[in-house]
Amino acid sequence: MFVGLGTLINIAAIAVGSFLGISLGSKLASKSQSMITDVLGLITLLGATSALIPLWSPNFIQALPKGSSLLLILASMLIGGLIGSALNLEQKLDSFGENLRKRFGASSDSSFIEGFVSSSLLFVIGPLAILGSVSDGMSQGIDQLILKSSLDFFAAMAFASTLGWGVMASMIPVGIYQGAWTLAGLFLGSILSEYQISAMTICGGLMLVGIALRLLNIKKIAVGNLLPALVVAPLLATLLHSI
Repeated sequence: MFVGLGTLINIAAIAVGSFLGISLGSKLASKSQSMITDVLGLITLLGATSALIPLWSPNFIQALPKGSSLLLILASMLIGGLIGSALNLEQKLDSFGENLRKRFGASSDSSFIEGFVSSSLLFVIGPLAILGSVSDGMSQGIDQLILKSSLDFFAAMAFASTLGWGVMASMIPVGIYQGAWTLAGLFLGSILSEYQISAMTICGGLMLVGIALRLLNIKKIAVGNLLPALVVAPLLATLLHSI
């Protein structure tokens, strides 16, 4: 095996799952497609619930000053959101998706951008993307990325059946994101402690809630602007841990 194989398998799983979903989606009635999108929203909420569990983990709570765990997440989301808004990340992500839509030849009234943004965030958020990629970089195996690839395959198939080619295009940010963590694992070794991973995961879980609300047509939250929180959270956690 070679370093980066796990991410390549993950990308292939997203591509194949998306292709199968697109092939299936054209045979579905609009009512069925709407129902599938609603189910995806509910499943995304379920995924968000599991990502939020570390907030109540004794290891996470004990690594921080008493009563600061919730404040850490609040501060991370607020600071990350302010940074993302200042950098206009949501619009830049939409613009990137629009450029890809044109390259893929999708129509302007299609759900390409929604599929690209939602699936990109879904596939990169969570501990498996980080832990699996770092483990791959350290040559400790790709078991975690194999598991993630299996989950992403079925998620891509379900998403692409209603959201189209944008889901397949999400393999580009997935490759960049996981490739970066693989390089980090290759050159820096183990760079994150469990409590730092937990802080990132919890913030990611809140972003998944935002994605679910978008899929369920409840509220269109600019989740892209919240992405810097994934960097801010472990930094603030480290600061609080040292107090």
